[in-house]
Amino acid sequence: QVQLVESGGGLVQAGGSLRLSCAASGRTFSSYAMGWFRQAPGKEREFVAAITASGVRTYYADSVKGRFAISRDNAKNTGYLQMNSLKPEDTAVYYCAAGAAPISSRYGYTYWGQGTQVTVSS
Repeated sequence: QVQLVESGGGLVQAGGSLRLSCAASGRTFSSYAMGWFRQAPGKEREFVAAITASGVRTYYADSVKGRFAISRDNAKNTGYLQMNSLKPEDTAVYYCAAGAAPISSRYGYTYWGQGTQVTVSS
């Protein structure tokens, strides 16, 4: 079992930046691909970004490409989502997940964090 805990959410103004962290415990996080998803009020959970277990390859939703960067530090069992040029439409609860492959579907992820709120104001 892998336990995931997100942190780093908060309130920022449009154009600002936030860095989310996903701390893993239990089984070695480095053995798993990692994904970030978000869910806004009234909407379904949406794929944001994913990264391979090694950290070599990354994948992004079109809506965040060029603004967000996913990374991981396997020595620290921690994943990250750097969010720049934030927009009000980025407001959501952000979740990290671990699974066998960095796919854009929730189907591919076995373990989930509790989520952290990101609010972007104008």
